[in-house]
Amino acid sequence: MIRELDTVVLTHDIEEYGLRRGDIGAVVHCYTDGSAFEVEFVTAEGRTIAVLTLTLDDIRLMTNKEILHVREIAQQAV
Repeated sequence: MIRELDTVVLTHDIEEYGLRRGDIGAVVHCYTDGSAFEVEFVTAEGRTIAVLTLTLDDIRLMTNKEILHVREIAQQAV
């Protein structure tokens, strides 16, 4: 079950925002029916790239056996 403030992982690319499968976001709002979530994606310096309404098809919970990875984002995405 995904809850507010959970760390989630994107399951596919979202080209429009320069987001890639595996990017990490934070759930900032859960809709009451559990069908959608507002997820914020930020840079390392805390600048918001996007806040998107996503479903369980778009995100998954991060597990404790995963390692974080860093990548540069496209300029237009910032």
